[in-house]
Amino acid sequence: MTAEDDRRFMALAIQLGARGLGRVWPNPAVGCVIVQGGRIVGRGWTQEGGRPHAEPVALAQAGERARGATAYVSLEPCSHHGKTPPCAEALVAEGIARVVTALEDPDPRVSGRGHGRLRAAGVEVTTGVLAAEAEAAQAGFLSRIRLGRPMVTLKLATSFDGRIATAAGESRWITGPEARHLVHAMRARHDAVLVGGGTVRADDPLLTVRGMGAVRQPVRVVASAGLDLPLGQLAGSVAEGPVWLLHGNAPLAPQEAWRAAGARLLPVALGGGGLDPVAMLETLGQQGLTRVFCEGGGQLAAALLAAGLVDEVVGFTAGLALGAGGLPSLGALPAGPLAAAPRFELVESRAVGGDVLHRWRRV
Repeated sequence: MTAEDDRRFMALAIQLGARGLGRVWPNPAVGCVIVQGGRIVGRGWTQEGGRPHAEPVALAQAGERARGATAYVSLEPCSHHGKTPPCAEALVAEGIARVVTALEDPDPRVSGRGHGRLRAAGVEVTTGVLAAEAEAAQAGFLSRIRLGRPMVTLKLATSFDGRIATAAGESRWITGPEARHLVHAMRARHDAVLVGGGTVRADDPLLTVRGMGAVRQPVRVVASAGLDLPLGQLAGSVAEGPVWLLHGNAPLAPQEAWRAAGARLLPVALGGGGLDPVAMLETLGQQGLTRVFCEGGGQLAAALLAAGLVDEVVGFTAGLALGAGGLPSLGALPAGPLAAAPRFELVESRAVGGDVLHRWRRV
């Protein structure tokens, strides 16, 4: 195989792994491609719920053709006994001659041991192929392992003067149907959708993925220190997808009401006049979440930005103006010089129906 072949097959493995985003937490969304004589004989990706892993799926498809073949895996094969046998051992057992990976797994249960197990068995190992692309694809899993928190995507849908509602509070709909459909697709690629209590009180949102067929619903998370929330669509739809509530020293009555509705309550430390944003995300990370899609409101978004916890911003800008009386997309940020403002670099910009999508990554 040439270096160009390695990159081509690894690109496919990364693309396959992305099919598991939002469906496999707390596991990483891994892809695997098995190549024999220049031909693909097996493909696999981490299945819903996190198992089976990508490698045994691809090996099962390859069958006897796996012997002497090369396996391209977007993350180091696991080497520990968990709910499934180690993938490194499965590759050895099926006679794989060469393994090409993009990244070493930072999980301390693996972290080089998978590569070591393969080399000890006489398998040729090449690492670091398309590492940057794999880092981007695995950003959520890597954030949870390295930082103890999921990655956060902040979604903002605004008028071109940065407003999310009129002065009277009307907000449906600022953006068009194409943008809203794309938002549902983005929800589906995240483990959880996060909103603040103000959004629930104002909009009574459902926060499910709709219009995408039968999909695994993301966890719907509400951050509300006092749990002063209406028992609306969220409470009535727990059977459709999990509802988690991050709260502080909330009164006992709403806690009992939400538990009776089937929601899961997670206490979080207070800080800065509300729930501490770092503690919020660490709590979600401890529960296994790797990718969180934050849809506001303005106070929650500002708190996450001020704490340096937003990894990516997805903005949808509509062709209308609401003026200074409209509700701004962000709450107040700490006063300071321009150089201290949260800064992001543009990743892409394109038209979506009658709106403009712009995606930014934290510098």
